[in-house]
Amino acid sequence: MGGGEELSYVEFDYGSSVISESSAKKIETVAKALRDRPTLKMDIEGHVDLEKDKDGLKQYFFNNKLRAQKLKEMVKKGQPSIPVDEVKIEKQENEKYLKMAYKEEKFPKPKTFIGTAKDLPVPEMEKLILTHIEVKEGDLRTLASQRSMKVKDAILKSGQIEPERIFILEPKSLAPAKKEKMKDSRVDFKLK
Repeated sequence: MGGGEELSYVEFDYGSSVISESSAKKIETVAKALRDRPTLKMDIEGHVDLEKDKDGLKQYFFNNKLRAQKLKEMVKKGQPSIPVDEVKIEKQENEKYLKMAYKEEKFPKPKTFIGTAKDLPVPEMEKLILTHIEVKEGDLRTLASQRSMKVKDAILKSGQIEPERIFILEPKSLAPAKKEKMKDSRVDFKLK
């Protein structure tokens, strides 16, 4: 098939399961190899970088808190509900939705001397929200699984490869074996 080690994995941005353009090209090459060799089967195993993906997911959850505020506002105005991931926040809207998200948070907030919630600068509100976002092992496991599913779906989308030739494996550990010049945020392939 050529490509060797280079075609044995695709990398992901931290905290994301979105397939990049360069990864999509790799996946197309792998799919072509599977089409050309109908006896080949493939195992897919998703992984995460325990620290960097945790930080990436924190940022993702934080952004979703802001998007959720905008979505609520859109629905109140009679606009159709869309998935929260599809809500776009413009730079000039960021502070408005950050304040709304901060107000809804249940963690203890700094108070004024008379006991009301203190107005904080944007960076402090951001920091407090991020500090209180918890990313659990289950969140990382879900991310690894989503990555595997996205890759499998990308391979199968042509309709020319039978789904029973592609297997998603439960990783032995969330973090993959360390390989030089490879991110831990990746999906590994094994052709057999």
